[in-house]
Amino acid sequence: MRRALEKLIIPFRFLICWLYLGTISACFFPVFLVLWPSRRRRVLASNIYGQCTGRMMIFLSGTTLTPGLRAKLAAHQPAIFVSNHTSYLDIYFGIWVAPTGTLATAKRETALVPFLGQLYALSGNILINRASKRDAAAALHETIDLMQRFGTSVWIWPEGTRSGDGRLLPFKRGFAHVALATRLPIVPVVVSGAHRCWPRGRAYTTPADVRVQVLPPVPTTDWTLEKLDQHVADVEARFIAALPADQRPARLNRTSEIAM
Repeated sequence: MRRALEKLIIPFRFLICWLYLGTISACFFPVFLVLWPSRRRRVLASNIYGQCTGRMMIFLSGTTLTPGLRAKLAAHQPAIFVSNHTSYLDIYFGIWVAPTGTLATAKRETALVPFLGQLYALSGNILINRASKRDAAAALHETIDLMQRFGTSVWIWPEGTRSGDGRLLPFKRGFAHVALATRLPIVPVVVSGAHRCWPRGRAYTTPADVRVQVLPPVPTTDWTLEKLDQHVADVEARFIAALPADQRPARLNRTSEIAM
């Protein structure tokens, strides 16, 4: 009986989520137009939009999150926040907990997401064309330039795309190049269980307990270009150690089976 009731609630929760998102986005649209001459103010306004939107979307999804996350992240600002990406929920989680003054990076297709995408395109945050190495490199340089000019943090999903099954994908090197240029600490934000709430390819959410760990910052003041791959592997290893077994990379499981 309980399971049947939960199934009936799902479409209503989905409808309320999108009605709320559409309403709050319509309210912020003229704000971004007024602030158009100032990119820095648009980024700050996007943080406020994210705090209004993200928390409510998480609440409406039925998800239970680890408490006190915003305060933990704010204590490390400015920093390079890196997080694993397994769910649409990650987007709303990220824009909610990111401290005010945090620059966001997202793939170009994000602009097509109803309501959220159009506001993101106006916000002054970074859109990356991952299909073009030249465009991706230009977006990386733009990110570094804005961080240095505005003194902001940045939020990056280093896998570059959502994992389809919750398992960690190989990290790309972009975040490490940002670290080399800014020398800001890297703060790993490890998300476990979000793929059970709102996985890739599904339009609706189901309630889930999501655990989020904010790991100790990784200093980058002594990082070198020659050891860039080693630095990336070190940060990735911290995620692997903190994730549950069913979210660790499948390639590690295959290696273990071969060794046995």
